[in-house]
Order: sequence, then C-alpha cells, then structure tokens
Amino acid sequence: KDHRKLFWTARADDENRAWHFERADGSFTRAGRSLFWYGIQDVKEVEAVIKGFESNKRLERAYLPVGPSPPPHRVSAAPAGARGYHTSARRPSLASGSQAGIHTGSSRGYATAAPTSEQKRVALIGARGFTGQALVSLLNTHPSLNLTHVSSRELAGSQLQGYTKKPVTYSNLSPDDIKKMEENGEVDAWVMALPNGVCKPFVDALDSVQGKSVVVDLSADYRFEGEGGWTYGLPELYSREKIRQSKRISNPGCYATSTQLILAPLLPYLDPTASPTVFGMSGYSGAGTKAGQVDAEGRPTTVPKVTPQSLGGGVKAYSVTDHIHEREAAFHLSHLFPDSKRVGDANRNPDFGLAFTPNVAPWFSGIISVCSAPLKDKMRASEIKSLYEHKYDGEPLVSVQNEVVELDQVEGKHGWRVGGIQVHSSGKRVVITAGLDNLLKGAATQCLQNLNLTLGLDEFAGIPVEGHDHTEDGA
Repeated sequence: KDHRKLFWTARADDENRAWHFERADGSFTRAGRSLFWYGIQDVKEVEAVIKGFESNKRLERAYLPVGPSPPPHRVSAAPAGARGYHTSARRPSLASGSQAGIHTGSSRGYATAAPTSEQKRVALIGARGFTGQALVSLLNTHPSLNLTHVSSRELAGSQLQGYTKKPVTYSNLSPDDIKKMEENGEVDAWVMALPNGVCKPFVDALDSVQGKSVVVDLSADYRFEGEGGWTYGLPELYSREKIRQSKRISNPGCYATSTQLILAPLLPYLDPTASPTVFGMSGYSGAGTKAGQVDAEGRPTTVPKVTPQSLGGGVKAYSVTDHIHEREAAFHLSHLFPDSKRVGDANRNPDFGLAFTPNVAPWFSGIISVCSAPLKDKMRASEIKSLYEHKYDGEPLVSVQNEVVELDQVEGKHGWRVGGIQVHSSGKRVVITAGLDNLLKGAATQCLQNLNLTLGLDEFAGIPVEGHDHTEDGA
C-alpha cells in the first residue's frame, strides 16, 4: 500500500473481486459496480470523499449515499433501468472490520441488514458428516462467505471435495489451534458441526481470547443457554435483531425446527389441558454417519449409520420418549405465549408441553411432520390455514398449501412447507402436515441464515429462494 488512503472501483462481476477485497478496508456495491477503499474507517468521511469525487466528475452520482446496496448475488439479475438499491428497510453498514451500521427499522423485523460486499472467512469444524457436506455446497456459491479452513480428524490431509472457489485441505484443528487462530484474527465465523457434547472445549478456547469472530453451533449443546450469551437461531420465529447482535448462535435441531413452525401459530388456540402431539419421519441421513469408514482404496469415506437395507424398506421408531428435540421445541415455544408467566429471568409458560415421536425412514433426507393438536374452542380448517398465512406472510422460505405435504416437496429444498390442514368433526382437534429437508432448513440452510444475519449480510444471500411459492390457493 503506497498511499495512506485510497479509493478505487471495479465491476461487481469482476473475476478478480477477491484481489480487491483482500486489499480493501471497506467496500459497497451499487448499480453493478463496487467501490473499494482503505485507510478510512468512518462512513461520514467516506461520503465526504465521494462527494468531492462527484463534484469533480470523477465518480457518478449513483454511489451516494453510502448504503443500502443490493445483495451481490442479485446484482447480475437486475433488469436494465432498475434502481441500483434494494427498497426494503435495511441497516446500512460500512463494510469494514468494524461493521459500523445505522438502524432504519422494519415492521416485520427481517431482511433489514444492509448487505456488505466484504468477504468473510469461515472455518468449519467437523466437516465429515452429511450436514457439513451440505454447508460446503452452499458456501461454494455464496457471494460473500469463503471457506478457509475445514477440520476433520479422519480426513486430515485430504482435499475438500465439492468446493471450487479455491483448493482447501482438511486439517485436524485442536482447541489450542483455534485459540491461536482467533488471536491472530484468521477467521470471521466458526461453524461447529460436531456431535453433541463435543463442542465445549472449542468454544471455551474461543471465549478465552475474547476475539471478534462469531460462532454458530449445530449441536444441541447450547440450545438452552439463552442467559449465557447464546442466541437461539430460528429467524422465522424469534428475534432476527437479536441474532444480528449476537456472536454466539445455537442452530436449532431439524425436528425441533419443523415442530416449532407448526405449533407457533396455534399457541393461543390450543387446549391448555391437553398436549399437542407430533409424529416425525426423517430420512436416514438424520441418523448420522459411522466413524472410521474407508472406501475400496483405503480412503476415508462417509457411510450412514442407518441404511434402507437395515430398515428393510420400512420405518423405525426410536427415542420414543424424551427425545431432546421434544424438550427443545417445548422450551422455546413456551416463550411465545402472550400471557407467559414469569419464571426466573425468562418470560415463558412453564406448563406448556408437547409429545414428539421420531422415526427414521428409508429415504436419504427430508422430514415429514404430522401434528395433532387439541383446540380450546371450535375452529374451521380455513380459519387455521389463515393463521399460518398471517404468521408467515412474506417469509421467503415458508410455503402454505392446501394439500398434504409430501416428501418430494421438501427433499432437497431449502424451505419449510405446511398444509393438509383438517379439523376433526368435533371442531376441537386439528391435524396438520409439514416438512423440511433435515440437512438444509433443518441444518445447513438455517445455519447460513444465521451466519448471514450475524455477519451483517442479507439473510438469504447464497440461499436459492427464487420461485419458492409462499401460499397456494388451489385445491
């Protein structure tokens, strides 16, 4: 850097964008072009300099004011003559290490973060399993997140497959290793894709440094730790603003995600004397993988614990009582009651409970949930459907339909779908079907939503949401 301060521009689709981001302290994108600078940390000074460029006709007016700008993944799709910025309420943000921002507010509370074009470095700890592979695939096409480290004890030294931005080799990082990396500021976001009960030493190592990075944990270890600095990351139901402000996010479980999305709109109408029940069926990828497996050439490989053959083509119930996702869903839903009782430091209804029965099925991925919920008053199916349409109005990853949800509607898809709403002849019990992909909205896609939010990016950056129907009026 030969200059104390410097500004320069490049096309948003420049094939050498990574080179610019590596050398810039900040940037933003508008109207198909990116403006980069270094040596300035204050957004007002940036605007003042740009105004000077404009008055001298060295820069077009389209760069002012600084923020908001369109997500990088939408720039190329903008029609000719379209406005060069997104019109939703957003949080303008200076795309620098400080992530300075100004709140503009939003009535719905989502998609309000100004997308930054600054590249963020992601490390994935525990990348061997199916969820890790799904997340790698999403990061491979993400416009602002770059996978810089992957850690797996069994795969250390081998090349990461399915990631084409640059070659990445598996390492075997210890808690001491990531502590040193955090001290050196090598990573912006850590994703912990480890089995339950394994994550704590890694998190403790990061906490001991008190660095600037964020952590998203995919295990169940911190899903009940709201008072310990952790935020539960289900954006469609709980505070997106809280996720944006948090540096420690627990990613919800797959079954627990579907169960909460089913029951949340019904909570004020449930019979308080009887518990709703949810019957869940998941593809066998949800059962995890076997450790220490190798292929015919002796290379480590991913092998599922459960296979269609081991199931004999059928469905098998497991953990039929006290499944951790049952407790997780009930715990967090209990905070959504409008008349929640005061318990300790949390507003929640301690009397709320639900019954959940999981089953593993002979397909690879995808969860089908069937909920039976007693109602305190008589209701019609059309009234209940309208509750879902209102609750999830404008949510890009939620679809409400008339017919029963089927596997091919959710397997390999990034959203959650609900439908098949029927009321018992008594009018006081409703049955609802829903579904999601356990590896995507139940894990990797939701992780990406949380990463985007906490890093100041557009929540849906890198997530295919185009053409995802929200509601369906046909029979």
